[in-house]
Amino acid sequence: MRALAYGDRALLLDLDDGEEPVGWAAAIAEADLGALDIVPGARTVLVTASTPEQLGRIREALGGLTPRDTEADEDREPVEIPTVYDGPDLDEVCRLTGLSRDEVIAAHTGRPWTVAFGGFAPGFAYLTGGDERLEVPRRDDPRTAVPAGSVGLAGTFSGAYPRESPGGWQLIGRTDATLFDLDRDPPALLQPGDRVRFVEVGR
Repeated sequence: MRALAYGDRALLLDLDDGEEPVGWAAAIAEADLGALDIVPGARTVLVTASTPEQLGRIREALGGLTPRDTEADEDREPVEIPTVYDGPDLDEVCRLTGLSRDEVIAAHTGRPWTVAFGGFAPGFAYLTGGDERLEVPRRDDPRTAVPAGSVGLAGTFSGAYPRESPGGWQLIGRTDATLFDLDRDPPALLQPGDRVRFVEVGR
């Protein structure tokens, strides 16, 4: 792990292969180092502080930390996302993976996913840890408008669109779960580190 300066009040932790941003973010939060914000990404964690002096103290403390073992969270009940599997790219995912429709659905619902980080749009969570057979490329031609609630796959990730937006993920289903609500605390249904289970409905 490398701690890179990101202005005078932030550090960007650049992680090695196999290191989990969620584990590092959890370790920093639990150490109570006085960070203003801790934002995990795909291979990084951004840590912000209120002053350069506080940032220096955080940098020093990082040397004594190790990432938290996120497997310890496996006893937590996952957030369930009810999903109708009738997406427009379901047949294409079957072609790409060599699985039948039922096998794709079973693979997607068969084990909990983990929220690695949020991004792209408020409430959009990048989910990892699913069945390796579901790794598929993004669409060659992204859509200009993906309906809110669409559930998709891209690379090793799965996710659900919180609102209508452009997107290039392979859409395999849809959910009516409210993924982002400004009147809720926190507004995003899915937070980094949460476990998520897709549950098939409507068939």
